[in-house]
Amino acid sequence: MNKFELGKESLRRIIDPSSLKAEKSKLTQPLGTIVGQKRALKALEFGIGNKSFGFNIFVSGYPGTGRQTAVKNFIKKKSKEQPVPSDWCYVNNFKNSYYPKILELPTGRAEKFRNDTHQFIMDVKKALQKAFEDIEYVKQREDIVRLSDQKKNEMFLLLNEKAVEDGFSVQKTPFGLVTSPVDKKGEPLSSKDFQRLGKSEQERIMSKQEEFKDALKVNLRKSRNIEKEVDEKVRKLDREICENEIQPLIEEIRDEYIDVPDVIQYFDEVKTDIVENFSDFLEKDQSGSQPIQLIQLQRKPSLKRYDVNVFIDNSKTEGAPFVHELNPTYNNLFGKVEKESQMGALITDFTLIINGSLHRANGGYLVIPVIELFKNPYAWDNLKKALINKEIKIEEISERLGFLTAKTLQPEPMPLNLQVVLIGRPEVYQLLYAYDNDFRNLFKVKAEFDTTLELNDENISNYMSFVSDTRNKENLNSFDAGGLAKIIEYGCRLANDQNKLTARFSEIYDIIVEADYYCRLNKNDVITEMDVKRAIEEKEYRSNLIQEKLNEMFKNQLLMVDVKGEKTGQVNGIAVLDMLDFSFGKPSRITSTIGVGMDGIVDIEREAKLGGNIHSKGIMILSGYLTEKYARDKPISLSARLVFEQSYEGVEGDSASSAELYALLSGLADLPVKQGIAVTGSVNQKGDVQAVGGINDKIEGFFEVCKLFGLTGDQGVIIPGSNIRSLMLKEEILEAVAEGKFHIWSVKDIDEGISILTGVEAGKRTENGSFEKDSVNARVDKRLEEMAGRMRQFRST
Repeated sequence: MNKFELGKESLRRIIDPSSLKAEKSKLTQPLGTIVGQKRALKALEFGIGNKSFGFNIFVSGYPGTGRQTAVKNFIKKKSKEQPVPSDWCYVNNFKNSYYPKILELPTGRAEKFRNDTHQFIMDVKKALQKAFEDIEYVKQREDIVRLSDQKKNEMFLLLNEKAVEDGFSVQKTPFGLVTSPVDKKGEPLSSKDFQRLGKSEQERIMSKQEEFKDALKVNLRKSRNIEKEVDEKVRKLDREICENEIQPLIEEIRDEYIDVPDVIQYFDEVKTDIVENFSDFLEKDQSGSQPIQLIQLQRKPSLKRYDVNVFIDNSKTEGAPFVHELNPTYNNLFGKVEKESQMGALITDFTLIINGSLHRANGGYLVIPVIELFKNPYAWDNLKKALINKEIKIEEISERLGFLTAKTLQPEPMPLNLQVVLIGRPEVYQLLYAYDNDFRNLFKVKAEFDTTLELNDENISNYMSFVSDTRNKENLNSFDAGGLAKIIEYGCRLANDQNKLTARFSEIYDIIVEADYYCRLNKNDVITEMDVKRAIEEKEYRSNLIQEKLNEMFKNQLLMVDVKGEKTGQVNGIAVLDMLDFSFGKPSRITSTIGVGMDGIVDIEREAKLGGNIHSKGIMILSGYLTEKYARDKPISLSARLVFEQSYEGVEGDSASSAELYALLSGLADLPVKQGIAVTGSVNQKGDVQAVGGINDKIEGFFEVCKLFGLTGDQGVIIPGSNIRSLMLKEEILEAVAEGKFHIWSVKDIDEGISILTGVEAGKRTENGSFEKDSVNARVDKRLEEMAGRMRQFRST
C-alpha cells in the first residue's frame, strides 16, 4: 500500500513567503489591463484594430473572471489613441417639421453652432423690428396703400355718378356695395312708392338695377385686383427690407461655417423661412400681461423652430468615445422623442429628441452585457438591424411593430460607425452562433476568457498587484509576505490545480476584503497568514450548514456509512453536493449483490429512474470491463445488482464507477473491503482509472465523517493518479497525513485499487492464461467460471 500512498508534499501547493520578498516592490504597481489572458488579449487587439463590417467582438467568459473590468480598461486605453469623432445636431426641417434633419459638424463645433444660431436669430429679430419701425419704411408702405385707396375711391365715385344720373344710389353695407332706386328728392324709393309706379317704369328700374349689379361686380373685381397688387407690392417691399437686413448677417455666419456645406445649406433654408415668415419676428412679447393658458391656446408660430438640438457633443471626449451600457433598454440604446403635456395634449418637436448609447458611442466602442440585452424586448433585433443598415433610426416601439399611434416625429437616421462589444457566458455564444445567422455575420471576433491562469512568476506578480489595487481602492491594510502567500494558495485551490491560479478575481477580492476586517478586529495594521486563513474558514462556515446537518445524520446513524472494519461487496463512494455558493463531499455506501443468471449488471438507480445518462453509461462500462478481463474462455453468467444506499435523489456522473466496480469485484471474489477507505474515480473498459472533478471536496468530505467517529490511522481515500495535480487540500488534512492518521492513495488502474482495498494482490495473468494463484483476479475468474458451469447445468435440466 505504501507504494501508492501520497506524501504531504503532494497534497497541496505551498507558496514560500520568502520567495515573495523579491516581488514586494511590485505591490505599488498598477494591475495590467488583462491578466494572464493572452488569447483574449490577442483577439481584442485584432477586433479593435479591424474596422471592417461585421468584426464586432463577443467577449466569452464566466462571471467573476474580471471580464467587464478588464475589457473596459483595455478599450478605454486603446480608444484614447484614436481620433475624436464628429459632433451631431438635429435641426428643424422647414419643408416638413415631422422629419427633423441631422447635421454633422467638426468635433467641438456643435455647441458653437447652437450659440451662433441663437445669436443670429436674435440679431435678425432686432434688425427686422428696427427696419419695420423705420419712418422711411412706414412712408413707403403708406404711399402704396394710399395710391391703391385713391384708385378704389375714383372707381367708386365714377360708379356713383353714373348711378345718380340713372336715379340710383350706391351704398356701403356690411354685406358690400348695394344699389337702390331713389326718388326725385334723392331719397331711397320705398317699396310702397315702387308699387305705385307704372309697370313700364318698374321694369325700367329693375333692368337698370341689374345693369348696376353687373357693374358693381366688375368694379369689385377691379378693386380686389388693386388690393392684390397692393399686397404684392407690400410683400415685395417687406421681402426687400428683410433680405437687405438679413443678408449681411447671413454672410457673416456663413463665413464661420464655410467648411461645413450642410450648415451652409441649412442657413439658406433659414433665410428663406425668415423672409416668408418675417412677421413672427415683429410680434411684441405680451406674455407678461396674459395668462399662460391664453398664450398656449393662441399657438402662434414660435422662433423655437430655429433652435439647434446639440445631439452629440464630443468637445470634451478624449479619443474615440467609450460607452458601457449596463441597462440596454430599447430607448437607452436607440434614443427617443420625448413629449410635453400642454392643456392635456402631448406635443413634441425636434428639440426633444434624446440620444441613446449607440449615438454616444458612435465612432468608438459600445460595451453591453449580453444577458441584459436579452432581458429587454426588441433591443437585440434592433441592434442587429442598426449594425446591418449602418444607421441609427429613432422610432417608437409601437411604430416598429406597426401599431396605431399618435402622430410623432421621424428624425432623420444618424449614420452608424462603431464597434459593439458583447460580454457573456460561453454557452450564450454557442447558442447565438448555432441559431442566429445574423450573429455569425456581425460578431466575427471571439475573445475568450479562461477561468484559470498559469502559476508562474508573472501571474504571481499580477496577483500581488491585484491585492495592491484592491487595498488602495478600498483603503485596506497592507499584506505581509505570509498573507500574500495564502492568497496565492487560495487562488490555486479555487483553480483545483497546483500549477494554476483562478482567474475569478471577484472571489479573491472577497477574501482580501474579509481578511482586512479580521485584521482590524484584532487591532493590527498588517494582514497576516492567520487573517487570510480565518477569512477563508469564516466564508466556508457561513455556507456549510447543510454539510453540518448531514454530518450529524452520519454521526447519529441516520445516514449509514462505515469508516471502520471490513465488509464484502460494500465500498464507500463520494459524491459532491453543489450548493452554488459552497460545495462539499458526501460519502455514500455502495453495495453489490451477486447471483447466477443472465441479467448481467443491473443498475438499481437506473431501474428506479434515479440514474442519469452518464451514470448509466458508467455501469455499462463495467460490463465491458468484466467481458474484456474474464470472458476469454467462458460466458459471463452473472446477475448482479448495484445501488447507492440511502440515495433518494437523482444520481449522475461516472466518478463512482470505479467504486461500483470494486464493490462488484469484492462480491465476486468474496473478499472484504476496508471500510475506512473511500474511493473516487471513473473507469474505462480496459480498467484504467480516470480523473474526476471535485477531488478536494470529496477527500475533505470523507475526512470530516472519519473525524466524527475518530481517526484510526487506517482511513483514507483512493484517487486517480491523474488527479494528483488537482490536490489543494486543507492544512488540517496535511497534518493528519504527516502524522499517519489519514492516507491518500493514487492509482492508475483497478488492479492497484483493489489491492489497497482488500489487502490482497490483484494478480496478473500468467502465460497459460490464468491469473496468479490466490489473487483477487484469480478468485473473481474462478467464481465466474463456477457460475457459468451452474448456468449450463441449470439449462440442461
